[in-house]
Amino acid sequence: MRQIICFGDSNTFGYIPGTGKRFPWGVRWTSVLDEKLAGTDLRVVEEGLVGRTTIFEDPLRDGRCGVRLLPVILETHAPSDEDLIVIMLGTNDCKAIYGASPEVIAKGVARLVRQVKAYSDKVKILIVSPIHLGENVWKEGFDPEFDENSVEISKKLAAEYRKISKAENTYFLDASEYAVPSDTDQEHMNEENHKKLATAIYENIMRMQCA
Repeated sequence: MRQIICFGDSNTFGYIPGTGKRFPWGVRWTSVLDEKLAGTDLRVVEEGLVGRTTIFEDPLRDGRCGVRLLPVILETHAPSDEDLIVIMLGTNDCKAIYGASPEVIAKGVARLVRQVKAYSDKVKILIVSPIHLGENVWKEGFDPEFDENSVEISKKLAAEYRKISKAENTYFLDASEYAVPSDTDQEHMNEENHKKLATAIYENIMRMQCA
């Protein structure tokens, strides 16, 4: 079996909006994708973590820096040249505490891509720019770690990620074209949007297999 290692944050983990709990198997997009791949030689490896960033150390939680963790995960799952890595990070990088521009966040994704290439230059890589943050995510009752500027930064990630994808010769998908955050917390996808994203990534992967 070939692996599809999905490296991401809470929307890859399957965080249920407003609850802190995790969607069960068959609901979160990674598991929906795995079920869609039934009958093929592909299986999904879920590597989503709440709060994960591309390059930043979270001062409130340990172990969230993507570039520190990805090399370990690559060794853990030992992807072969026939495997695929899906990278969907950047939402947490938009938090006010990091003060990062879309360009800097994209450079963080580029570092992750190069880590994969250092492990194997034949593994296929799909960069997924994340869904946009909701317009009210920074307001009272939602997530105080974001501010108004965070929303605008999230909207500009896709254009910068696309540049990185072209420069690094990877595949690219803009999640915001298919899914949106829930009204509940303005940050995480609901069940319907997990399904929409899973379908989009599945179709993209099928095209990649023919490339």
